[in-house]
Amino acid sequence: RFGRKPGILLGLSLALIGGLIVGSSMNIGSFWVFLAGLLIFGMGMNAAQQLRVAATDMFPPNKRAQALGYVALGSLLGLFANPLLVSVSQWLAPSSSIHELGLPWLMLPGLIISGMIMISFVRPDPKEIGMNLSDYYPGYKASPRPAGGPIKFKPISLYRNVTTRLAIIANCAGQANMSIVMVMTSLVLSHQGHSLTAIALSHMFHSAGMFAFTIPLGRLADRIGREAVMYPGIITALTGAGLVSFTGVYWGVTLGTFLVGVGWAGANVAATATIADQVETHERGRAIGVNDTFAGATAVVMALTIGPMIEGYGLPAAGFIAIVVAVPPLVLFVALRPARLRQQAAALQAAPPGE
Repeated sequence: RFGRKPGILLGLSLALIGGLIVGSSMNIGSFWVFLAGLLIFGMGMNAAQQLRVAATDMFPPNKRAQALGYVALGSLLGLFANPLLVSVSQWLAPSSSIHELGLPWLMLPGLIISGMIMISFVRPDPKEIGMNLSDYYPGYKASPRPAGGPIKFKPISLYRNVTTRLAIIANCAGQANMSIVMVMTSLVLSHQGHSLTAIALSHMFHSAGMFAFTIPLGRLADRIGREAVMYPGIITALTGAGLVSFTGVYWGVTLGTFLVGVGWAGANVAATATIADQVETHERGRAIGVNDTFAGATAVVMALTIGPMIEGYGLPAAGFIAIVVAVPPLVLFVALRPARLRQQAAALQAAPPGE
């Protein structure tokens, strides 16, 4: 309703407040204040993820996935700031009265405010760009709108559209697979007797897989199609989960967690671009919000179940679940192919002559 910038800035403001609360909770020693701060911080950061919607607004469909890749690459650059922030806080903490675990959170507003300043320079609002793409890309011609004008957005409409339904399921599968493997990697390597440094190195490869290749993956999704990146991404994540679960050697586990990251990146970028392609600009924020909600719910369910699963049945059982959760989108892709072909044929018939 109000544009991308107000939503992103509101999210960053919440994240700033949440970070200050988390940092303060360390000094007062309150677990409940800590949880409240994390809740507010998480709400804010997820709201700020609407910047992905802004990226899809500012580019035509043939460049949209690559734009998402650039946004995701920023997450990789942010990872380098993390250890620096912690190191500076550890150096400053002894000379201050602030807890060394709380100080990084209290320094975080500096990064958040700098992000808010940069966002303020984006003009006009990305939503306005998305609704007038032909003004920014000479020769661009928008796809035909439904007869009767825009319809009121409802989440159920994403389910009824086979393409968006599959994209949401694929994104959820990638998120579930990654949520399990991120827990398993530390446990597997710890049980094998590896040091914290070795475990951190393995997670670094995972983070590199998640973010380092998002631009080429996005470019590939723009050139050869969303599905040609999305489903191989799921297969890659599935393969990585198998390596983490059943190889039993350090570099096998590390390769597996790297592949899970790459697979998640392919599925996430392609699924988000698919949903952005299928909806109008004025409803794109809500559509991608629905996708993020389902992915977040999947991650919560996996977090609540994987611990008892490992405790009761061991790490191989969790690895098996990580593989199983990646299978549904692949099965549905085959099963729903006739319905998708009918949907595409109906769209072509509805298009005006010459489109």
